[in-house]
Amino acid sequence: MSDETRPSARPATFGEVLGEPEYRAVYAASVLSWLGDYISKAAVTVIVYQESRSVALSAAAFAISYLPWLVGGPLLATVAERHPYRRVMVLCDLVRMALVALIVIPGMPVPVMLLILFVATLANPPSQAARSALMPLILPGDKLVLGLSLNNSTGQAAQVVGYAAGASIAAANPRAAILIDVCTFAASALIIRFGTRRRPTAMKDRSNLFRETGAGFRLVFGQRVLRGIALLVFSAMLFSIVPEGLAAAWAQDSADGREAGLYQALIMAANPVGFILGGLTMARLVSPALRRTLVRPFAVIAPLVLVPALLDPSPVWVSLLAAASGFAVAGLLPVANGLFVQALPHGYRARAFGVMATGLQLTQGFAVLVTGMLADRFGIPLVVGLWSIGGVILMLVMAGRWPTAHQFDTAIAEAAKSRPDATLPAEVPGQRGTPPHRPAHAQP
Repeated sequence: MSDETRPSARPATFGEVLGEPEYRAVYAASVLSWLGDYISKAAVTVIVYQESRSVALSAAAFAISYLPWLVGGPLLATVAERHPYRRVMVLCDLVRMALVALIVIPGMPVPVMLLILFVATLANPPSQAARSALMPLILPGDKLVLGLSLNNSTGQAAQVVGYAAGASIAAANPRAAILIDVCTFAASALIIRFGTRRRPTAMKDRSNLFRETGAGFRLVFGQRVLRGIALLVFSAMLFSIVPEGLAAAWAQDSADGREAGLYQALIMAANPVGFILGGLTMARLVSPALRRTLVRPFAVIAPLVLVPALLDPSPVWVSLLAAASGFAVAGLLPVANGLFVQALPHGYRARAFGVMATGLQLTQGFAVLVTGMLADRFGIPLVVGLWSIGGVILMLVMAGRWPTAHQFDTAIAEAAKSRPDATLPAEVPGQRGTPPHRPAHAQP
């Protein structure tokens, strides 16, 4: 096993990761993007509600950013593979900047506003896929895992700060919040353009966009190592998202009025807070070799800590259980993401990101929808507890099918041969999941 595929005994440091100039540029652009988008999402719902007085339309404005991943995420992500990553990110930022700026125009009809939002969010998949594919070219080895943890944790924090700031700004002037988002797109485009270097197009031979997208699916689910990672990550998200998705109803069942709102906020914030703590703790204080070993235990722990929901605990205890689940997911996700991208051949990273991001959106939406329907009939504590017991069984199966160290090393070594600089001393590439993303739920 080569040094490139062997995890280092010493974890990378934040200083080493932030010492990479290109990573600093990508990280700064991402932070601006996340903050601007969450501020904008909070403000857009206010504008739509003020114009229409419709709760449904206001909710549609909030949810519309997820549609591109559901209707064509992998296809749109494939576009990023056909062009230089830097060019894709810059153009997507400029397109979204111009479109979002139109929302500020007074008197804009709500249907037109929703259409503009949808068209603008079509740029999210290629932009996020290009950014994800660029990461392993910037950060080698364990720096990648720490960089992913830093991205994921910062994205979760930006979600909390952005929503709070957006709601505050929107209360006074919602269009000012939209202008902030426009400015973050412009700043992000400038930072990426002048902070990262130009690289050639990853895809060597173009064919048909649908055929290229299909090749991404075949690679992810046809390769033993990639399939094992994808199924484990999708399965984990089926369970960790449930308390957050049912938080509003759970809080209403426990209290009324302002107290219910407080409990809802507590439950919804618990998973991101646990994720932040888990991601930073595992990435910085635990050695790379031990992190790999802990993936399977954390996979089982993520649903296991939610089983006590059967006892109908108070909202405070529910939030603690959700935070523990978020901690466990953060312990496995960056490692799984890093291994996933290291095992991807060059020229497939953006497409594979599209497959994973869409899968995460679908699994999380499916979990919340199904548990919500069941909870209407059987009660939230019973449904969440039994759903989590099923999760423990499923994760035990997934953990048992987790690839061996030798299989990982072989896949990573084969993928390294496809790098443009494969004739030079190798640097192990690595990854989005998701992330969480601009804007999207977490992250993969």
